[in-house]
Amino acid sequence: MSLAPLSTTAGSAFSRAQTDDRANRETHDFYPTHPGATRALLTVEAFDGPIWEPACGDGAMSTVLEAAGHQVISTDLVKRGYGEQRDFLMEWAPRAPHIVTNPPFRWAREFADRALLLTRMPGGKVCLFLRLAFLEGIERQRWFATTPLARVWVMSRRVPMARGKAHGEGDGSGVIAFAWFVWEHGHQGKPDLGWLDWKAAA
Repeated sequence: MSLAPLSTTAGSAFSRAQTDDRANRETHDFYPTHPGATRALLTVEAFDGPIWEPACGDGAMSTVLEAAGHQVISTDLVKRGYGEQRDFLMEWAPRAPHIVTNPPFRWAREFADRALLLTRMPGGKVCLFLRLAFLEGIERQRWFATTPLARVWVMSRRVPMARGKAHGEGDGSGVIAFAWFVWEHGHQGKPDLGWLDWKAAA
């Protein structure tokens, strides 16, 4: 799929490097998602009905989804001035047919399990923005085989991520490989693999 160029704004709030620094790591893994990553997802995935963003942070992802015309329910464990304060891992009632989020990486598996539980309608999607390394691991391989993982969209250009700062446009690059993991209820068989460029997203 050919993608149109995306204009960017100088003065990035995003760091060019991100390392696993436990001493300085954000308590709740607050790394706002660059808008280009969400825009890139929307070039390849369609959503029929409302979307729940359960780790909305400062609204980095929610605002992009809303700007694209989607109804978005925004919640987060920590109140950051956007959305409703709720603990997603304690939720039992579905609130939307789709969930799109960048979860705390340390709880990525738990977020995926809860999201799949809360979106069990046929066609319901769970889209998680995760490190590409989430594909690794023997236990995770076995777990993937039990889930309706439909597509993995690898970010061919590494996405700049801000450490605990407000989101913005930015035109730098990160050092960690990310991908969109898309589960779709009703999908059978192996997942498809594709690539996205956040700078080229319309």
